[in-house]
Amino acid sequence: MNVHRILRAVESLDRVDGPAAAVARTVRGLLEGRKVDGLLRGSWLGHPVHPVLVTVPIGMWSGALLLDLMRGQRDASRRLVGIGLLAALPTVVTGYADFSALQDVRQRRVGAVHAVSNAVAIDCFLTSYVLRTRGSDRAATLWGLLDMGAVGAGGALGGHLSYAQGGGVFRWQAGPEADAAVQAGA
Repeated sequence: MNVHRILRAVESLDRVDGPAAAVARTVRGLLEGRKVDGLLRGSWLGHPVHPVLVTVPIGMWSGALLLDLMRGQRDASRRLVGIGLLAALPTVVTGYADFSALQDVRQRRVGAVHAVSNAVAIDCFLTSYVLRTRGSDRAATLWGLLDMGAVGAGGALGGHLSYAQGGGVFRWQAGPEADAAVQAGA
């Protein structure tokens, strides 16, 4: 199995074009011309903020899974899953802000599948959190393993979008006005 080939295949999933374009238009319509747009997309940082925020939920959820393997760490593990869920909220918001600025249809396809994969991961972690609060530790740990699979798939797609496709790369280097030129390949 060639992972790169699988990631490249996502670029051809034209079935997501309609819904992806609709989501991008809606989010862009909400953000366009507002200061919050630059804030969410990282103009103040000099690069997108979404990749920075991603580290918090992934770190929390990875830590929870490790604590699941240790005896007597049930409460700490549950807390980490909860913190990861809370941290996922601004991460998702900044991701949608970045997604809404993508002009390349192949990038938008990968971004859409990335978002769906991460939505599955968040739903699974929410299920895991509920199971943990009910004392179903073993089931929660199994969900945690599934969750990390979805997080890994989402991360691989996000990495492909950024590193292989250049989505959002160098967007703020010359200022927000350079967005269109960079997306157009100038």
